[in-house]
Amino acid sequence: MIWMVLPDPTEDDALLLRLQRRDQSAVAQVYERYFAPLYQFARLKVGDKSLAQDIVSEVFVTLIESLGKRSAPRENLRGWLFTVARHAAYRSYGQARPLPLEEVEEWMPSTHETDPSILFGDAVPIERVRHALRMLARDHQEVLLLRFGQHLSLQETADVMGKTTSAIKSLQFRAVETLRSILIEPEARHG
Repeated sequence: MIWMVLPDPTEDDALLLRLQRRDQSAVAQVYERYFAPLYQFARLKVGDKSLAQDIVSEVFVTLIESLGKRSAPRENLRGWLFTVARHAAYRSYGQARPLPLEEVEEWMPSTHETDPSILFGDAVPIERVRHALRMLARDHQEVLLLRFGQHLSLQETADVMGKTTSAIKSLQFRAVETLRSILIEPEARHG
């Protein structure tokens, strides 16, 4: 399992201020802090390592080109970066493709409050979880990836997906409930 520690939002605020002042060294720091999470997100979106690298490169080119313009990040650096990555992935691969979840262990969280074994029970084999995740609608897969895999806040997820926070709460609830019902249903039939 890949452990991903995302940057501290207060440090992002300072970086954002430096970016708004067109400080080129801030771009290098943003790259160092966000390359890995953006790459993981892009790779899971498109299922191709080199295309994911191209997408992340496009994110940083877009960041550099946006400095001093209206399109530059203004309030939420992390949300802005993931939004650009999401749009780049769609341009490269299209919106209709479901998330490739063969390597689901890499994005499933392992902290105690969101540990899949706590959410779904220790007895659920990972193959069943993989199968269940593949059965989810694309927007359900994406909200789970952003919220639990990338640890984005409700607001950041809403910004990335172009929805309201209340819509994200509902979508997340439905995704978790659907996943839970898919996982529990076979046991209910056999139990």
